Amino acid sequence: MSSVRERYGEAFWRAHHEAWVQSELNQREYCEAYGIPLKAFGNWRAKFKAEPQMPARKVLYRRRGLSHALSHGLSHGLSHDLRPTIPPAREGRRRKFSEANKRQILEQAILPDACFAEVARRYGIAERVLFRWKQEAAQAAAPMFVAVEVADGPLDATLGNEECAS
Repeated sequence: MSSVRERYGEAFWRAHHEAWVQSELNQREYCEAYGIPLKAFGNWRAKFKAEPQMPARKVLYRRRGLSHALSHGLSHGLSHDLRPTIPPAREGRRRKFSEANKRQILEQAILPDACFAEVARRYGIAERVLFRWKQEAAQAAAPMFVAVEVADGPLDATLGNEECAS
C-alpha cells in the first residue's frame, strides 16, 4: 500500500514540476498560486533534477537540402502565419501589447468574415479589449480641427498657377 502512495505522491509532484517548468513563474510564485508547500516542492525539484536526463535529440543535416515538398511546406507554413507573437499571460499580471501587435490583431478582427469573439479567443484576450482598441484606433484616425484665419487680400499668383497645372 505504501508503494502505491509513494508513486501517487511522485506523480503529483512530477506533474507540478512539469507545469512549473512550462510556466513563466518562479518557484515561489508557482507554489503560492497553487497552494503547495515551497519546501516540499524544492525537495522534489532537487530529486527530479538529479535524475539522469534523456540526451538531446540530434538534428540530421542533408548535403543537398530538403526535398521540394518538404521545403515548400515549411516555407509556406511559416510565411502564411500572420499571427503576431503575443507574450503569454502570467498569473496576476497584465500583458503589454505593442501598437504593431494591436494593429495586426485588429486587422484580423475587422475582416468581413471575422468574428470579434473568435479573434479574441485565439489571442487569449477579452472581446471588450478588442472593442476598446477599435475605438482608440477610430479616435486616432478622426479628423482634427485646425483654426483657420481668413484674410482679405490678393491671391498669391504662384499658388494659383500650381493648382491649375496639376
